[in-house]
Amino acid sequence: MERGESGLEVKFCGAQPVQVQDGTRIEGYASLFGLPDQGGDVVAKGAYAKSLAAIKARGGSVKMLWQHDPAQPIGVWDEIREDARGLYVKGRLLPEVARAREAVALIEAGAIDGLSIGYRTITAEKDAKGQRLLAELELWEVSLVTFPMLREARVAAKGESLAAADWRDLAEALARATAELAAR
Repeated sequence: MERGESGLEVKFCGAQPVQVQDGTRIEGYASLFGLPDQGGDVVAKGAYAKSLAAIKARGGSVKMLWQHDPAQPIGVWDEIREDARGLYVKGRLLPEVARAREAVALIEAGAIDGLSIGYRTITAEKDAKGQRLLAELELWEVSLVTFPMLREARVAAKGESLAAADWRDLAEALARATAELAAR
């Protein structure tokens, strides 16, 4: 976990790469449920539900930023939703914005593929392992980033289907779980 100047916490999610379509459309998972990030935090299923409902009710939006910099919006998120896996995002980089054009080039080259969330913790508790379980979060922004805190939160690689990435991520998660069980 990292805290920005605004006091918002940020989580970098980086396992599934951001996918670029039609030169400007991107999608991926900004957060995955049940996986510890590099800081030991785990986001619980449903952690974003109240925040997403409140944003929708007021007609607001979650901002798309470059590297969590509020001075650098680079696009818009057209869809943000929780599913069984995590926080799925789909949006458009704005080609009229120079940094967005740079982001497309960097994503297509494989230099950038991480997603990260900016949020405030509403409810959290420590589990038996000392990990912080984030039960309710107030989502503020989702950024394209170089180094995600959660390695599994990534933009899908250009030309890679989300289904293929999902299977790969599932296989990796099962392998990790098997190794953890064997170590006990």
